[in-house]
Amino acid sequence: MSDHRTAQVPALTVEGVSKVYTSRGSGPVTAVDDVSFTLEPGASVGLVGASGSGKSTIAKLVTASERPTSGSITFGDVQVDRLRGRALRRFHGNVQLVFQDPYGALNPLHTVEYIVSRPCQNYLGMNARQARDRVHELLDTVGLTPTEQYAAKLPHQLSGGQRQRVVIARALACDPQLIIADEPVSMLDVSLRAGVLRLLEKLRRDRGLSLLYITHDLLSARVVTDRILVLNHGRVVEQGETKHVLQHPQDDYTVALLDAVATPSAAG
Repeated sequence: MSDHRTAQVPALTVEGVSKVYTSRGSGPVTAVDDVSFTLEPGASVGLVGASGSGKSTIAKLVTASERPTSGSITFGDVQVDRLRGRALRRFHGNVQLVFQDPYGALNPLHTVEYIVSRPCQNYLGMNARQARDRVHELLDTVGLTPTEQYAAKLPHQLSGGQRQRVVIARALACDPQLIIADEPVSMLDVSLRAGVLRLLEKLRRDRGLSLLYITHDLLSARVVTDRILVLNHGRVVEQGETKHVLQHPQDDYTVALLDAVATPSAAG
């Protein structure tokens, strides 16, 4: 295991970023409109908003899956939107995604050991034995024990919460510096959400990771974020320390998001 020190983690800086989509037969659609924020080393920022607010588009821009129409994104001294080829591959080793759907994110034909070992070999150059040892270490880290039992399972033999823990283990496999969690608990039963959220928070604190947490649920953001940005139609309408925004919302849209939460138990 590498030495996880917060000082090694670069800051993510999103400055004046906009994303405009165009298509034949319709006018331009602005998905992200002049968004700026900084994710400090070892910190966590939440992007909160309803469907269509632009939060997942920001995730695509931060991971260089798409390019911004204007503005800049940097990770340390690396300008993300200019990366190509091998530099882009190295960047993807440092920035990993935890997907919303643990059912669709895992290949049903492969065992957990195979799924988690691939990034170890592809990004870290481990041989089969080294990768196998790291798989068991990671499964222990995410609470899937006995590790031998879980390593041999196929995804359909796991519960939703267990699958999401495998997704997290795979994201950790190449020792990333930034985790982007895009609605990671929205498809899980309420009873399973709290455990996954606590795991993400523990990993962030223990490993000095930075966490960009994307959700429509302000109360789940309370568990894992230091600061939040509330997005509406691609624009930031409110931002600040998570606790303060939840206790003293200023924008009507933030108030509506809080009112829409069915029960506080959804956040664990």
